Amino acid sequence: MMRAVIMVSGSGTNLQAIIDANIPQLEIAAVVSDNPAAYGLERARNAGIPAIVVDYKSFAARSDFDKALFETLQQIDPELIVLAGFMRILDADVVNHYDGRMLNVHPSLLPDYPGLHTHQRVIDARERWHGTTVHYVIPELDAGPAVMQYRIEISAEDTAETLGTRIQQGEYRIYPEAIGLIAAGQLELRNGVVFKDGKQLEQPVLVEETGSSNSNETDS
Repeated sequence: MMRAVIMVSGSGTNLQAIIDANIPQLEIAAVVSDNPAAYGLERARNAGIPAIVVDYKSFAARSDFDKALFETLQQIDPELIVLAGFMRILDADVVNHYDGRMLNVHPSLLPDYPGLHTHQRVIDARERWHGTTVHYVIPELDAGPAVMQYRIEISAEDTAETLGTRIQQGEYRIYPEAIGLIAAGQLELRNGVVFKDGKQLEQPVLVEETGSSNSNETDS
């Protein structure tokens, strides 16, 4: 079983999707939050998962929080860290320590539209497609190698709110799937390159809103 820590700051709906997926070969060793009021902690307790708080507001300096968070993670000793709505930018030393073992999901088709307010930005840009991306985490924001993407076609009636709802449903689908592939040893990062079933991925696994998928694999 692969030991995982899931990190949350808020309601934890992606956490719930991961719990509900009951991923074989994955042990959720703990849920960690920077926010003691995060409902994701209650979701963890309801599932019998240890819920740990490293309260950001209780530290006088950012560096003190970073140190306490890193010490907490070291005590748990995870093989995989899953960011599921964790709203703090992690210290580069922490990210580098867990290189190739930390995942995030971002609401755009990366590398397009890193950062915030992605739904409104794609509407303003009159894009045809939007989506969400599971990617490995590196110190540069939203720039790590992509693993899997969920893509939807934007309609003339879409608003930022409707796009957000549609994208979130995609996250609930592809995040557990990507985690499951990693836990099963089918997906991994080697020297900054993603491999699936031993083959290099030139493009992330693509899942359409209709349900079709395309792995876009090539031999290394």
